Amino acid sequence: MRDVLSWANFISQMFNGLALGALLALISSGLTIIYGTLGVLNLAHGAMFMLGGYAGWVAYTYTGSFVAAVIAGSLFAMLVGVAVERVIIRQFYSRPPEDQILVTFGLGIVFVEAVRFAFGGLSKMVPPPPGLVGITSIGFMLYPTYRLALVGIVAVALIALYLVLYRTRIGMIVRAGIEDSAMVDALGIDVYKVFMLVFGIGSMAAGFAGIVNAPVVSIAPDVGESILVQTFVVVVIGGVGSFPGAVLGGLIAGEIISITSMFNPGYSYVMLFVAMTLVLVLRPYGLLGAAGRD
Repeated sequence: MRDVLSWANFISQMFNGLALGALLALISSGLTIIYGTLGVLNLAHGAMFMLGGYAGWVAYTYTGSFVAAVIAGSLFAMLVGVAVERVIIRQFYSRPPEDQILVTFGLGIVFVEAVRFAFGGLSKMVPPPPGLVGITSIGFMLYPTYRLALVGIVAVALIALYLVLYRTRIGMIVRAGIEDSAMVDALGIDVYKVFMLVFGIGSMAAGFAGIVNAPVVSIAPDVGESILVQTFVVVVIGGVGSFPGAVLGGLIAGEIISITSMFNPGYSYVMLFVAMTLVLVLRPYGLLGAAGRD
């Protein structure tokens, strides 16, 4: 027990939590803008994470380039998201929420089984770039180089997504759609194009996360299932429709899972749901969510 509670182990777990939290923040940011804008609870979001990983793996297999893999994984997830919104999700905006849940849940199953049929059930691994292989000394401990880099990579992606949402006209329209899509439509803006764009951006965020996480956790057809559960918890903790809330919720969730795993991995999810329950009791709309939102 003394070894488990050592400062070196604790700080190492804090870094692990930071890396996981940043990843969850990126995935959750995509999910929360989709739900906030479209009002669709996308249960296929975890499958987008998985598809991004597999598309990146295919690109890496043919090119040997990690950069090409990241680009391919992100773009493929975005294109799939756009196609799904345009062909399927668009038909369900006026349908009851349970219909939307069922169709996205079914889509997730279709994507998972299609990948399993095409690539088999064995996991795939994408190695990190040559310059990020190995261990780095940060003074008081040694830590995997790529995991350190992953925090920076995801931070840059979150900043880029923030700039798109808060510093561009497109982002202004998206945020207006989150608050009142009917008003956006009344102003003469094609709200369905906004919806398609939002679904594409959200899917791209999940796909990007899927491929940059591939050197840390191997890719398998069902890799998106556990990450989807964590992502929904993050959205609840941070607040639906809140980009800053997704970031804060992701970091909190990552640290809870990582630090709890240091004592007993079996209780990591238990503590995560305990934290979510406390937030729902004390602040039902999330830490940074807006009160009175539907």
